[in-house]
Amino acid sequence: MGRVVRRSVLASSLRPPQAGRPPDSLQIPSRHPPAPSRLPAPPSAAALPEAAHGRTLLGAAAGRRGRLHRCPAHPGQQPPVQLCVKFIKDTLSVEQVCEALQAAVTYGQVDLQQHCLAFIEGCTAAVVRTQGFRELSDVVLARVLRSDRLAVDELDLVQAVREWAHVSSAVLERPVPEVAALPVRELRLPLLAPSELVTLESYNQQDLLIPVENIAAAWRAHTLRKGSGVPSRLCRPRRGTRPRDHHRHLEPHAK
Repeated sequence: MGRVVRRSVLASSLRPPQAGRPPDSLQIPSRHPPAPSRLPAPPSAAALPEAAHGRTLLGAAAGRRGRLHRCPAHPGQQPPVQLCVKFIKDTLSVEQVCEALQAAVTYGQVDLQQHCLAFIEGCTAAVVRTQGFRELSDVVLARVLRSDRLAVDELDLVQAVREWAHVSSAVLERPVPEVAALPVRELRLPLLAPSELVTLESYNQQDLLIPVENIAAAWRAHTLRKGSGVPSRLCRPRRGTRPRDHHRHLEPHAK
């Protein structure tokens, strides 16, 4: 990716000579001092894939953090890592936020991670349909799924994780249950209505995405209500969870 970006920047800065003008090496020197030349304007950020460009810059800067600490920025200038983080924040979009989050986790940028997660929480339903969401690592996806503030219903989230798992399975050449083991633990199956659990079980027979014991625990939460043994976080509705009749009986809300 870095080579592609550098090649794009280089290509945009090299322009052919204007028509009718001889090359500089063949021009007759003037007796008057030349006017101060202006540096060519850098290529517009909009001309490059913003998240990919920012991720490349962040990786390059973060990889040199040891040297950067020994060579502080000039007065009035921000360190390169901070500049890259600011660039990513300023150009964040639905299509690019997952790639930015993945880069933030990879390079240990906690502030950027929190910024990206808050962005995802604000438009989750749109984010889960992007290619970037399907390319998240299992660790990063599980981190997203732990949030109570995701603005999407749990049934839609289960479907999004299923699509993610099938893509990851094909790319990594590993079984669906194996690649999805970590994120699936964060799906809040007790929030689904009984009819939805029945449908989920039917789909699950085809790809084994969700361990049988997880579905059994969801049924147990419906049957026993309090004292079902299901972790309380899995019974807590998210911000985008559609209300269902049984939610008032789930353990976090039971009186």
